[in-house]
Amino acid sequence: MCSKLVVRNLGRQPYEPIWHAMQQFTDNRDGQTADEIWLLEHDPVFTQGQAGKEEHLLAPGDIPVVKVDRGGQVTYHGPGQLVVYFLLDIRRRKMGVRQLVSHIEQSIVALMADYGVEAAPRADAPGVYVDGAKLCSLGLRIRNGCSFHGLALNVNMDLAPFLRINPCGYAGMQMVQSSDLGGPQTVQDAAEKLTDCILAELDYEQAIHVTGLAKDYE
Repeated sequence: MCSKLVVRNLGRQPYEPIWHAMQQFTDNRDGQTADEIWLLEHDPVFTQGQAGKEEHLLAPGDIPVVKVDRGGQVTYHGPGQLVVYFLLDIRRRKMGVRQLVSHIEQSIVALMADYGVEAAPRADAPGVYVDGAKLCSLGLRIRNGCSFHGLALNVNMDLAPFLRINPCGYAGMQMVQSSDLGGPQTVQDAAEKLTDCILAELDYEQAIHVTGLAKDYE
């Protein structure tokens, strides 16, 4: 098992090039490729998962809609939201999809607990919630035993675009963000602390921090 995790900081990025880079990385990796997580913010975009229904796009307006290959319904990404993509060989780690989802959710629970905020997953709807309001969305794709896509943690953003959709397919789903709960106030702060929680939860021994995409996937 590879015990090191490459932590790739990508800054603010448009959605589609990063999505295609994830696909490329996953298709080209082999049994020796180190696992990676990608930390970034996206330009404003609605993404519609494989199960996504048009009826959940209420009034997208000037924000583009991209149909993608992850699980789940529709969600919003925008500046002030921390996105973490998990490019892991789960077959090599002898880990099931449900187990990976649970580890990701528990990483967010641990992050918020450090700030005295009680957050929890829900059995009927992937993600992490605080008092019934959604703090973090989650959607994955598994291909050839490897994961891509990941989580979106609302940190300090404009939540209004969520009103243009039924978030994750739930009409009237209330969204909340960490900056309003006394949690991380900036994406950078959230990224640093959440990385530590992910390393601990997934039991990686070493993190290798890099900036930008590998040349092959630009």
